Order: sequence, then structure tokens, then C-alpha cells
Amino acid sequence: MPEKITVAIDAMGGDHAPQQNIHGAMQALRKAKDNLRIILVGNVDKIRPHINDQPKNILLKHTSDVIRMNEHPVRSVKKKTDSSLVVAATMVKEGEADAFVSAGNTGAVTAAGLLIIKRIKGIDRPAIATMFPTRRGFSLILDAGANADCRAENLVEFAKMGSIYLHHMSGKNKPSVGLLNIGEESSKGNMLYLRAHELLRKTDLNFYGNVEGRDLPLGTSDIVVCDGFTGNIALKLMEGVSDSVFKEIKKEISKSFRGRLGATFLLSSLKKLRKRLNPENYGGSPLLGIDGVGVIAHGSSSPTAIANAVLAAAMAVELKVVDGISEQIK
Repeated sequence: MPEKITVAIDAMGGDHAPQQNIHGAMQALRKAKDNLRIILVGNVDKIRPHINDQPKNILLKHTSDVIRMNEHPVRSVKKKTDSSLVVAATMVKEGEADAFVSAGNTGAVTAAGLLIIKRIKGIDRPAIATMFPTRRGFSLILDAGANADCRAENLVEFAKMGSIYLHHMSGKNKPSVGLLNIGEESSKGNMLYLRAHELLRKTDLNFYGNVEGRDLPLGTSDIVVCDGFTGNIALKLMEGVSDSVFKEIKKEISKSFRGRLGATFLLSSLKKLRKRLNPENYGGSPLLGIDGVGVIAHGSSSPTAIANAVLAAAMAVELKVVDGISEQIK
């Protein structure tokens, strides 16, 4: 990041706020050095006890309110104008920050992006884009939860935004696009997916075709598009299976001396595998389609996850992802 980029963090958002968000901000600053400025947005009286020596690149912005995880997204964004999330998004809208990051209420983050920052001209609906690890590296799935109900045209729009995002962030030319479906054949699926398949085939995207749920861990395509209801379930299922498998391995290993002895030889490889499969290392999920950079972190994010989300947001600003989508979406 050659120029200093300012990222506003919703310090009060998430299950472990504000402590984890503050520690994550510190981690991000250490990694970015002098190229990053962070604004911690929230109740200053609750933030300050977690900052011993305030670095020069961390600023505080006081707010009196917070949007809770169980609150109605749209109503809370409209009503709680002095909440940490709304103020962080407003700072992007008004040019006081280049991007915002929140581990708070996902629906409210999406609503803040739509109501405050607004959509890019030509975009019908924004989409949450999430990186997930595969045997070939990683794939990008969208929508991961912003839109429970979609039209086929929305899925095509998601595919276009995902292709532009992946090209800017990873340098991939013409990334392949798969349509998450119940079968590989073009005749499979409900009316939404049949129509989406037909429309995607007519675009100039690198359309792979249908991919099934079992194809997701294989990395069959660089991008996987689906409605937000399906995408969110698929991602959480993969996270849950991965976590359960590692817990079962640990339990089986601890049952016998032979298992514990064998684990000493496998420990390094298992740690590397767990690190690669850990979603916290993939930098949060950008909300693509809004006219600014907004990144959604998991509600239970650790400081490492917050730091990676901040760095991903800064990189999206540096690589002008929003401009890329705006220029190419007609």
C-alpha cells in the first residue's frame, strides 16, 4: 500500500467487542507498518482501557450506540444513527475513511452499505463474497448471505462482480465461474437455476457450468455463484464439517499411546492443514456492489481474523476494486 489508507472499524460489533477488534487493529498496523491508518469507531470509554500506548496511526471516533446481533437490520440502521456501524459506514460515504470493517450483525452491515453508501450504478443487489479453502487453493463463493431470494439476473450479476473482484485481488484473468446446483447437467435445478444457467452461458464470462456441493472443497471453479440462502448454508456446513473432523481426529489420537506417538510425527502437517482450512486467514467477506469498500468479518472473529479483514479492505482500496466493478458493470 504505497499511500496511507484509512479503514474505519466498527469497534463495538461482534461477539467479543471491543477487545478483539482493538487487538486485531493493532495486528493489522504491525503488518502494514506506516501505510495504514485505523479509526476505531465506538464508545471511547470502553475502547481506551484496551489501548496501552495509542499508536499515531490509530484514531478514535466516539459513538453512543451499538447495533446488537439480534436487532432488525434495516430498522436499526435507520434508527440508530449514532451507532458504531452506521457512523463507520457514513465515514466511508463522506470520504473520512476509505473502507469500513465490521464483525457485527451481517444483515445490518449489508443494510448500512445499501442505505448509506448506496449501490454502484447499474447494480441491482450487492453480494457477500467469501473466500473458502479448496484442494487447489481457494474459491470465491457469492452470494454468501446478503440475498435470501434472487432472480436469475442477480446470479449473473454476482458472477460478473466476482470475476472483476478476483481479477483485481489475485490477478487471475478470466476466472472460471461455476453455478452451484443439484447436478452437473444443464437440465438440473429449479426454475431459478435453470434460467441462471441459460443466462450465464450467453455471457462472455468463463462459465464452467454447474457444480455440485461435493465439488466445493475440490475447487472445481474459481468462483461459485448461488443465492444467499444456499451459499450461507453451504459455507457454514463446510466450516462445521472441517471443525468436527479435526476434533474427532484429536479425540481418536488421544485414546491410546500409539495414537499420541503417531501424532508427534504428524503434528506439523496437521497444524499446516488446519491453518490452511481456517476461514480466519482469508480476510473477511467484502460486500460487493456498494459504492465503497465494506468488509464483513465473522461475529466470533479473533484478532487475527479482524486484522486480515482490515488488510483485505485496504488492499481492495489500493487495487481500486470498486472502480473496476463500476467501470465494467453496465
